[in-house]
Amino acid sequence: QDAFMAFHLDKVLVSKYLKALQIGELAPDQPSLEPTKNELLMKDFRELRDTVEKTGLLEPNQLFFFLHLVHILLLDFAAWLILFYFGTSLVPFVVSLLVLTISQVQAAWLQHDLGHLSVFRKAKWNHLLHQFVMCHLIGASAKWWTLLHSQHHSKPNCFHKDPDIDMHPFLFTLGKKLSVELGMKKKKYMPYNHQHKYFFITLPPLLFPTYFHCHTFYVAYTKRYWGDLAWMMTFYIRFFYTYGSLLDIKSVLAYYFIFRMLESIWFVWVSQMNHIPMEIDYDKNLDWMSTQVLVTCNVEQSLFNDWFTGHLNFQIEHHLFPTMPRHNYWKVAPLVKSLCAKHGIEYQCKPLLTAFADIVHTLKDSGQLWLDAYLHR
Repeated sequence: QDAFMAFHLDKVLVSKYLKALQIGELAPDQPSLEPTKNELLMKDFRELRDTVEKTGLLEPNQLFFFLHLVHILLLDFAAWLILFYFGTSLVPFVVSLLVLTISQVQAAWLQHDLGHLSVFRKAKWNHLLHQFVMCHLIGASAKWWTLLHSQHHSKPNCFHKDPDIDMHPFLFTLGKKLSVELGMKKKKYMPYNHQHKYFFITLPPLLFPTYFHCHTFYVAYTKRYWGDLAWMMTFYIRFFYTYGSLLDIKSVLAYYFIFRMLESIWFVWVSQMNHIPMEIDYDKNLDWMSTQVLVTCNVEQSLFNDWFTGHLNFQIEHHLFPTMPRHNYWKVAPLVKSLCAKHGIEYQCKPLLTAFADIVHTLKDSGQLWLDAYLHR
């Protein structure tokens, strides 16, 4: 199946584990796919994937990723060096915070590449470096991220299946259908008609320093990811030892919370611009390409946009080919766009600021739909 092909590098190795699960084969007169899936589109997409593999677009440029790692490490060291050399007054404190925030967000984009096995052709090396970047440089669990993010990629924007939209309905109401359904059931956990306003002071600044901060430790502990927990502790030991030698306890705690908050703001706006404005619904069991393209959108390419978003401005290509190295997205984008045009699938691409604004507009529209249904208007 297309999902199997998309997620695994070594198909032969994984197939060995699947043999124990085989229960039989379809009879010759039985259909090989559900009626909800577009057979012609599946055929064309598989031909596109064959082209991608044959032209080497799944092969990583390791120099690209090495230089990316180097710039993260240099920024990480520079953040401490600024305080060490210039002192801890307001201006060096703020500049150091900004530099560390940039380093942390760029490390988040790199761990994303490693988690998708797109940096090395051997899964083992991706996992090892992923653990170093995610656990030691960022202070979160690599296996926790893989567990949640793999579910997101399997069924993006599918309610009850995509953990990235679990904020519905407890914090926000998402999607036209789900918002109306929530209103008709007279459910109200928050004042959803104001969610486009309280979004600014909830999810962007608080996701990392509150929810993610606790959840990554909770999952790592309950699932006994002892290796991840040990690596994560090295981040906190390093951080509080190096910065604690320059700042008093109140200042170092404030420093930590502020850079986590800034990192969270950056991450949330970038990660949500591709999905929240798109269709959010129950699982319709569509074919792989439809499942991915209908719930994702792109942001225009530029050197800044590529760097700022970690190439998540090519979200459509990333979702179709999750193991593809990000430096190749722009090469496959015209082929994907052509295939979408052939089958009448909308391929959305927006300016960066428009993508940000669409998050707010979508939340406002969803909140209004909920209110209308709640009041039976």
